[in-house]
Order: sequence, then structure tokens, then C-alpha cells
Amino acid sequence: MEQQDSRSVGGDIGEKNTFQAESDVESYGSSSDSDLEKAGFARRKTPIRFQRSSAPSAYSSSSRETSASHQHLLKTSPNKRKGGFYFYRIPQKFVKYMCWALLSTILIFVLSLIRASYTSSRQVELGTVEKSPSKPPPWEAFPFLDRYHGGIKTLVPKDENVPEYPHDEDEVHEPLKNTSISSRDAKPLPKSAPFDPYPTLGEEYAEKRECFLDSQGIIRIPRVRYFPGVMRGFPDSIMGSYEVLGLRDDVCFERFGRLGPYGYGYSLKRGGTGAGLHGDREGIDDVWLESENVTQVDYSTVRWVEIQAACVKKNAGRFRPLDTAGQDLFTNMHTKPEQALQKGAGKENSSVIEDDSIVGKRDPHEVPAAKNESIAKPEGDQQGQRNITLLPRTAILIRTWWDFHYSVEDILYLRSLIAELALLSGGEYTIHFLIHVRDDNVPIWADQKIYDRVLENALPAEFRGMGTLWSERQMGLIYGGIQESFFRDLPVHGVYRSTFMPVQYFSHLYPEYDFVWNWEMDVRYTGQWYHFFDQICKWTKAQPRKGLWERNGRFYVPSVHGSWEDFKQMVRVQTEMGTDSPNNIWSGLKAATGTTIPGSPISQPKADTPVWGPEPPPDVLTDQSNPEPPTTHEKDKYEWGVGEEADLITFNPLFDPDGTTWFFTEDITGYNTTSSLPPRRAAITTTSRLSKGLLTLMHRETVLKRHTMFSEMWPASVSLHHGLKAVYAPHPMYIDRDWPPQYLAAVMNAGRNGASGGARTSVYGGREHNFKGTTWFYDAG
Repeated sequence: MEQQDSRSVGGDIGEKNTFQAESDVESYGSSSDSDLEKAGFARRKTPIRFQRSSAPSAYSSSSRETSASHQHLLKTSPNKRKGGFYFYRIPQKFVKYMCWALLSTILIFVLSLIRASYTSSRQVELGTVEKSPSKPPPWEAFPFLDRYHGGIKTLVPKDENVPEYPHDEDEVHEPLKNTSISSRDAKPLPKSAPFDPYPTLGEEYAEKRECFLDSQGIIRIPRVRYFPGVMRGFPDSIMGSYEVLGLRDDVCFERFGRLGPYGYGYSLKRGGTGAGLHGDREGIDDVWLESENVTQVDYSTVRWVEIQAACVKKNAGRFRPLDTAGQDLFTNMHTKPEQALQKGAGKENSSVIEDDSIVGKRDPHEVPAAKNESIAKPEGDQQGQRNITLLPRTAILIRTWWDFHYSVEDILYLRSLIAELALLSGGEYTIHFLIHVRDDNVPIWADQKIYDRVLENALPAEFRGMGTLWSERQMGLIYGGIQESFFRDLPVHGVYRSTFMPVQYFSHLYPEYDFVWNWEMDVRYTGQWYHFFDQICKWTKAQPRKGLWERNGRFYVPSVHGSWEDFKQMVRVQTEMGTDSPNNIWSGLKAATGTTIPGSPISQPKADTPVWGPEPPPDVLTDQSNPEPPTTHEKDKYEWGVGEEADLITFNPLFDPDGTTWFFTEDITGYNTTSSLPPRRAAITTTSRLSKGLLTLMHRETVLKRHTMFSEMWPASVSLHHGLKAVYAPHPMYIDRDWPPQYLAAVMNAGRNGASGGARTSVYGGREHNFKGTTWFYDAG
């Protein structure tokens, strides 16, 4: 019983402690009978620590236990935590430091992101972003064309030729047969003929007098020779058209017939270039045997400035009289042929030129008298008994620089320009070199000796006296006050950003030139120069103004667009209706929401508003007598502008740079751009023809309003602002690979509503690699 009572009392004790209590009780129970008190005493002696798992009973078996009357009336919750566990409390000072460290980290991270964003944007502007190699463009997978170099012994009539390209996508082009060298050489060389594109003018014009290569009038200018037909399989042009412009595409020019008249094919000892002396020379003798008094010209004795001046003087009756006012050294651009002949290069009189002393004597937008007025010649002239219609004067400015190295090919190219445009035309064109002095520390405007020394060393001996020097510092003095932004780290008066500053100032000093061609040294043409220039000018003069700016903004692909009339109507529909291109995906939201977000595609409707008349920005030069449309756009029957000379002629589309990735779309100086950018157009490469009226407006905008834009954007934008006639001439362009024509047309006209610009998908900017392999682009090689 005692053991049972002990077990019942110590029932909550662990197994080891319970065993010890039982041993002690048994030791006392063996000597005498024990009672409850002894049992309780025995329990007290043991080192057992009791733990309660529940409230003690009111009837305890031991008086040592706490009475139930001393317990709380409410029982303790049975879920009370046993042996509580507590977290370590971090000191407040440590927490403060941790918070400061966290805030500093976040701040540094945000500043790093801001700096990275600015650095990235700056690198994009400067074009120094190093990108990982991307996938090659799709056109690199297209095969090369083979029939560009078939040889003149494979000539066939144009109407019998089956061009290798372009062709339908599902058409398989069969390879040519009998193309081995032996079979080709067995054929005789066809007979060549002189090429004569010079028109015979009517009786209302003065007679054209022949010019010679010597002062005695003995050495005639050799004529370029051609072969009838084209090489078998020769591809057609993919963009532009011979037929539309009236250029001949049924003839073939080869090296001796094209360049032989200018020194190619005979030695330096005989006055040639020494090139073309080796290899196949069959047919070269025909260049010298056809015409009387035509021999191999000794060009070492030719002085082009004297020959050109004599030709202009001999044909002076065909043109309006030259202005004989001289200029001082600061404004010196001596191009007067008579002065060059009489005084030599750089020997002009001095006079002070005021802003409107030369320009402004007649309205800059009226048609010059040389185009539509007849005047009577003075008495004593053999042509003075009748009225004659005067022809316009045109200057061709060859852009070069003072340390340019002239290769043999450059010399041949320049001789052909002077002979075919200035001499054989009877003085219709004047060739002149506009020479950039790259060292601004050379005071070319301050000292006559320095000017003459630099000018003499800047050109080959045969071209000396035909140049004018200019420098960027000189342009900064003439066109002062222009805001300097250093866009892409380039000065605003630099040749890259302001190519036309010396051109417009040239026109300001010499207003007798109705037109000025800005011509680059790297331009080449395989045909005859006068034929090309004459047909371009005639075609642009015949173009109506209705839809002109819209047609100007697109590449013409004849194999896709059809005839020129089909192309014109397609452009009209695209303009009036819009297209389903990705650029118009958000256009429909404008009508639904009724909101306009500047610069957002939502703010642009699907259709375009055609350009009709001037599109001036708010701060454009006013009171310039801009031409106004004679009627509304809807009522015009493609009549306005027909017969009007173009103020601007370009050889690439006049695209809208707004929204494109073109690098210079925001290179705008002097305009108010707080609300929006002014309307703009651009044409890649600056090779173009500009009228005196356009150059006058460009000059006055720069001088009076301090306005200018990037070189390739400036003439076209001024034409747009003042309502002048600007025309893109779709000259023939070839490509070296077998592009699918539909794909090529989609790539080249991937802008807004079928145009080449106006959207991020434009070919201009990040997609200019598609011009690789074409025959007309600054980076086509």
C-alpha cells in the first residue's frame, strides 16, 4: 500500500526519479510499519522536483501540498507556453546604422541608373555605341547578279535583250549559253559612233558658236563615242527609269569611247594620262579617225580657265550680261570668266558689299528674264536686228578641298565635265571649284599673297584659276550670331552641318547665275554629261505641283509600280486613304477618344494632308512673296507648276525625317521648337541643283533670322516653308543582288503610308544598310 501511494503521489515524476523514491520508501518500510506521515517524510527527503500538470485536488494525500482554497478561482489556461523562448533584441543604434546604409544603397542605385541613362543617350547621339554583332540582313542571302560585265562583243539590240533582273519571284532565270571567252573573242567588234545630244535651238535663240581647245581655234573637242545596243542579259534598273526621264537606254559606252577623248589610252609624252596602254585596245583608233582636225590632244598645254572664258565671251549674246562688280578679299569669290581671262585668278577690284546691294533688285521668286523675256541686241551686233530669247546661266560648283589628291581618274572626270557641259554647250554651264581651306588659321581673306599661294597649290596646273577658297571661320564671320549647339560635337558653321553656306553666299555675290549645281567630287556617270543634265532639267520643268511633294517622298520601282501614271495615281490613293501599315495601328484611336497627344501616333490620322502651297513655321522669314496656289487642291487638274523651272532638284527622295531614326532629324538651329519642330524634308547627299531664288531665301533666313538646319535638310525645308518647287528626279539606279522586287519596294518605301520617311520603319537611319550594293548612295560600297 505504501508503495502504491508513493507511486500515485509521484505519478508525474520522470521514470528515473520515481525509481529513486521507491527505493527510499522501501528502506523505511522494512524496519517498521509506516503511516502516511512517514511516507510523506520519505518523499520530502528525496531530491524530486514536482511539476504540476493540472490544478491540485481539494483532497490532497499530503499536508505539504497547497490547499485548493489558496488557488485562483479561474483556472490557468492549459495552453500556457512551457519554458518560454525569446528573440534577441537588436540594439537601437545598430538599427539606425542599418537604415542609413539601406537608404544610401538605394540612392546610389538610383543615381547610377540616371547616369547610365544619360551616358547611353549621349553615346547614341555621338554614334559610339558598341553593339554586339547582330544577325546579317536578309539581303546578304540574295545571290549576286552576273550580267553586268558581259563585254561589248555580246551587244544585242535593246528590244531583243532579256534582262537578268528584275524578274518575277517564281521565274527561274536560265543561264546564258556560249559565253566562253573563245566564242566571245571570235565575234567582230561592232562599229562605234559619236554621241551628239546637243539640241538645235530655234530662230528665237542666238546662234551657238563652236568652242575649241586652243586660242587659235584649231583643236576641236573630241566627241564621246557609243555602241548601239546593250550587253546580252544586262539587268534593267530596279529604281528610277530611263524612259520616264527621256534618257537613252539603247546605247553602250565603253572605256575608250567614253574617256579616250580626254587622255585615256595614250602616253604622258603625247599629253595623255598614261592609263589604258596595256590590254585589249581594239577600237581605240576610231576615237581619232572620224572627225576632221581631231587628234590626240596634248592636255599638258591646255588651260581650262582661258578656254572656258573665251567660250563664254564668244557666246555672250545667248545670255544675260554678267555683273562686272568686283569684290574685296573678305567676300572674294572670283568666277567671272572675263576677269579670269584678263586679270588672272584672284586679281579683282575691291568694293564693299551691303546686304541688299546685289540681291533684292528683283523679286527672288519671279522667273528670271533669261527664261522668258526677249531683249534687243545693241546695234553693230550681227544678231541685233531681231529679238532673241536669252538662256539661263548655270554654275556647277565642284566641291573639293585644298589638299585633295587628284588621281588620273579624277582628272579624266573633270575634263569630261568641262568639255561636255561648258564648251560643247556653247557656254550654258560654267565649271568652278569651291575649295575648302581646312585650316582656319590661314587668313585667306586678309592677304592677297596668301590667298593666291593657297589657291595655286590647291588645284592641278591645268585647272588653276577656276577655284575660289573658303573656310569655316570665314563662314562664321559672314553668318555670325547663329546659335552654337555643337550637335554631335560638330560646329554649326562646319562643312558637315552647313554645306550650303558657301554656296548660298556664292549666289549672293554672283546673281547672274540663275541656277547653281552643288556637285561632289565622287559623282560618276557612265553616259554623256550634257544629255543627263538636259533631260533632268526638262523633266523636272514639266512636273505639275499637285501631289509633287508626295511623289517626291517615294522611290519609283517600275517593275512593281508600273508606269509613271500608275505610280502617280497610287501615291494619290495612299495619301488620301492611308494604308494598313503598322505605322497606322493607333491612328483609329484618335477619332474614338477625341484626344490629341503631341508626338504620339494616336495624334496622326490614317490619311495624310497633301502639301499645297507654302508650309511655313511660325517664325519663318515673312514678306518674301511666296507663290500661292491659283486654285484649291481638289480643283487643280495637274496644271499648276507645269512649265515652271524647279527651284530644287535632288537625286534621292525628299523624305519626311519626323519620326524616323535618321541621325540628324533634330539638327535645327534658330527656330522656335518649344511646342513642336518645324515641318521638314531631307534628301540624302547634297548633290543637287538650286535656283537663285532658293539660295537667296536660304541666305536671308540665315542672315536675318539666324535659321539653319543640317545640310541635307536645309534646302528642301526652305523650299517647303516658302512654297518653292522641289523635285526628286527618279534617275536609274542599279543593284548588285537578286532582290525580290516586291520586297525591295516594301523596304525602300517602308515609311508612313508607303513613303520612304515619316515613321520609325523608314529606310533612312538605322536601316540604311539596305542601300549597300546600289549605285547611288553615300555608303553604297
